[in-house]
Amino acid sequence: MKKSLLSVALGFAALGTFNAQANLDQHVKNVEQQVIEWRRDFHQNPELGNRETRTAGIVAKHLKSLGMQVQTDIAYTGVVGILKGAKPGPTVMLRADMDALPVTEKTDVPFKSTKTTNFRGVDVGVMHACGHDTHVAMLMGAAQVLADMKSELHGNIMFVFQPAEEGAPIGEEGGAELMLKEGIFTKYKPDVAFGLHITSSLHSGKIGYRSGPAMASSDRFEITVNGRQAHGSAPWTGVDPIAAAAQIVTGVNHIVSRQVNITKEPAIVSFGKIAGGVRNNIIPEKVEMVGTIRNFDMNNRAQIFENIKTTATHIAKSSGATADVHIHEGYPVTVNNPELTAQMLPTLAKAAGKNNVVEMDKITGAEDFSFYALEIPSVFVFLGGTPSSQDLKTVPSNHSPYFYADESSFKVGTKALSLLAVDYLDSKK
Repeated sequence: MKKSLLSVALGFAALGTFNAQANLDQHVKNVEQQVIEWRRDFHQNPELGNRETRTAGIVAKHLKSLGMQVQTDIAYTGVVGILKGAKPGPTVMLRADMDALPVTEKTDVPFKSTKTTNFRGVDVGVMHACGHDTHVAMLMGAAQVLADMKSELHGNIMFVFQPAEEGAPIGEEGGAELMLKEGIFTKYKPDVAFGLHITSSLHSGKIGYRSGPAMASSDRFEITVNGRQAHGSAPWTGVDPIAAAAQIVTGVNHIVSRQVNITKEPAIVSFGKIAGGVRNNIIPEKVEMVGTIRNFDMNNRAQIFENIKTTATHIAKSSGATADVHIHEGYPVTVNNPELTAQMLPTLAKAAGKNNVVEMDKITGAEDFSFYALEIPSVFVFLGGTPSSQDLKTVPSNHSPYFYADESSFKVGTKALSLLAVDYLDSKK
């Protein structure tokens, strides 16, 4: 009996064919090879967060060549371009992230990255292992397409090329949060925002969407359990922080299963590191633990924060120890505006074909596009990047050193970004 949101939207929404769209397919075709070339260049020359100087320079030069008003050096290396349509109307924001990851590439593509760097004291490779190179190239392609259609646009388009989506270097701010802090929505307040992310979890040419909470919040917690050092043969002469830490792990893992209403939205709390002690017969003075919190509801998020603090401190106290708990708020939940999602589903179907638009499950990964979505109605979708001949269950995932993005999908992504802007502006004329 369940009817997909896409089917409902297509049944009720018959967006008029905007006359500027008549040649959009040809514009996309014209820029397709250039998008591939841009992507290969960015892939071969990756840059980590807040250091995307070369990438930003190429982007800014391209946008200026299209006659846009361009601002650079936002949030370190961010670029914003404004395309003013010939006719009055709202402003649509399109966003791409530019940063690479500290990953040593192991693919055998001819344009593989051989770049290396020192990341947090470790010599590592640098790779576009999450596809941000494709995002930049596709948005540059969409900028070309939309600039060619400028005379028929009913409004303006704001192109945001953002640094540090994967996180800023230690001691620095970065990403969407810093872009907003530095005033991009004060200077150029868009009415809506659209973003796109390539993924290995869908086959090439398919587009995945989800209305409402789509990607989880991501927060980091640190717990330091303080005991009193003693000889391992006489634990009663000290306070054992390892024993207390073990109980805290169990207690914290009970928070989601016993204290959070998971019928509302799912949540995850995971420990990623526990460190303490130097040898077998010394009870250490302290144990340090770090972990991650993921959830899809901002009220649940606040409750989990409080429950972790209460659980850790009380368990430690019961053992004669103390616990210092610090929670570092990361990215909020990425929420796709339900009304805007329903409105734009027919557009996604035009871009990829109705049968290639699929509703996705919630994703426990996080995205700092979420900060924009807190400010204005937004939609964030996924573009398949795995060749149809490959099994989605075994293909290397995003962030893998073997991650591969199929170039045949780029034309669909370029078209989707272009159509999202055109159709939204057309709906408001």
